[in-house]
Amino acid sequence: MKAGRRRAREFALQALYAADVAGAGGAGALSGLWSAQLDELGEPLEEPVGPEEIEFTTELVRGVMDDREAIDARIEAASENWRLARMPVVDRNILRLGTWELTQRADIPTSVTINEAIELAKRFGGAESRAFVNGLLDRIAGELGRGSRRKK
Repeated sequence: MKAGRRRAREFALQALYAADVAGAGGAGALSGLWSAQLDELGEPLEEPVGPEEIEFTTELVRGVMDDREAIDARIEAASENWRLARMPVVDRNILRLGTWELTQRADIPTSVTINEAIELAKRFGGAESRAFVNGLLDRIAGELGRGSRRKK
């Protein structure tokens, strides 16, 4: 399921990005995401999306959308000199995913959540995204008592 969860996080990021840019809800972004996975004949464009991927993607998107106000407040509190609205859209949504996992999924190790967010940042973000996402999620994890990789 590890590869499936990574792909589910990628799908969730795409849906959250679309919802953020369009100012829409998560349900519409999810349906648009799954439609984009099919060609005009209804055939999968690439490797078919598995039921576990759909389930985890849906959990992530709904979780972030349902808790978005609290998640955004936590991200802004942890960031220094950065308002959420000024963050790149990709980074902002990676941080939302990671923060939701840190606050709601204690069964997922902190290091896994942060490492997966870094991988998303490397793949979809800008040159500074990796360090930015890593630093903020590490700070949030420390504030939550979920461990921090920073030396005190």
